[in-house]
Amino acid sequence: MSLEAFHHSEPLTLGVELELQLVSTNDYDLAPYAEDMLRLMKKVPLPGSVVPEMTNSMIEISTGVCHSSSEVLGQLTQIRDALVKSADKLNIAVVGGGTHPFQQWHERRIYDKPRFQELSQLYGYLSKQFTIFGQHVHIGCPDADSALLMLHRMSRYIPHFIALSASSPYVQAQDTQFDSARLNSVFAFPLSGRAPCVLTWSEFEQYFNKMTRTGVVKSMKDFYWDIRPKPEYGTIEIRVFDTPLTIERAAALAGYVQSLAAWFLAEQPFTPTEDDYLVYTYNRFQACRFGLDAVYVDPASGDHMPLRDHILQTLDHVARYAGTHGASGALHMLRGETALGQNDARWLRERQREEQLLAEVSRQAALRFRGHDI
Repeated sequence: MSLEAFHHSEPLTLGVELELQLVSTNDYDLAPYAEDMLRLMKKVPLPGSVVPEMTNSMIEISTGVCHSSSEVLGQLTQIRDALVKSADKLNIAVVGGGTHPFQQWHERRIYDKPRFQELSQLYGYLSKQFTIFGQHVHIGCPDADSALLMLHRMSRYIPHFIALSASSPYVQAQDTQFDSARLNSVFAFPLSGRAPCVLTWSEFEQYFNKMTRTGVVKSMKDFYWDIRPKPEYGTIEIRVFDTPLTIERAAALAGYVQSLAAWFLAEQPFTPTEDDYLVYTYNRFQACRFGLDAVYVDPASGDHMPLRDHILQTLDHVARYAGTHGASGALHMLRGETALGQNDARWLRERQREEQLLAEVSRQAALRFRGHDI
């Protein structure tokens, strides 16, 4: 199996995928309604797609190719509104968030699709524990070598993406003390983590060929890396975001990625090296555990600083590129919430403190996904 050629895409175009929870409006636990939702959604002409995911209480929506975060938001709004109408017919609700707060993984059922059944055979109980919900952002790259440079430059900002999107503090009715507990489940898979630090496509092809010769890997889909190249789309795909509670935040995060990518292409601010990864796992852990209150270690200087300050500095760096690509409003929202230390994980904890019942937290999260200001 050889690596697919890197296809052409328009640089800095965006595509966004969101994995979403389907819950019963009776008890707000996960409900196995993926097939019914997909049947209803097929009748509605929409941009992008709606497809099944690993277990039958989740679905994935995706946009088409977009040029700005506002276009992402426009497409997500159309899909969200159709989802909500379909869910209402089935007496269920659709919810964001990186984990369902109190579902029991052993009650889940694998969706009846050959690839999901194969993965279930291979990974055992990990497959059902993979009932977690992430946002993936694709960014168009000029060519294959640029894509690898983009991938490794983006790796320095993985803690930003984790902390800004974190929405998975609860697992099986327990506060994990992590802002993003979801990524702990991803790390259990053998081909997770980060991509090898190679900066040319020919080197990457050599790596891929070695991996396929081992029989461990058949395609790029077998890599669960935090960021991976997607040659068939001409993009890189960033996979560490928890699914936010609102589509507005999902679109804003896409705007941040696009602004960073525009800065990288225009200024080539640094050349990635293997040494960047000395602090990668530490920074990643800090962001998962403490969210916007994490410590960030600069891979070039070794300086320690509050992650919140590093995010705010970076937002300053990319502000002019955000303006060029229509993302100024999105970044203004992220800046305000970063300054306040506010992310979705904090919102969920605040609701739980007020309400005590996690089912009520899920009910309010469902309203938030619909666009109600809660």
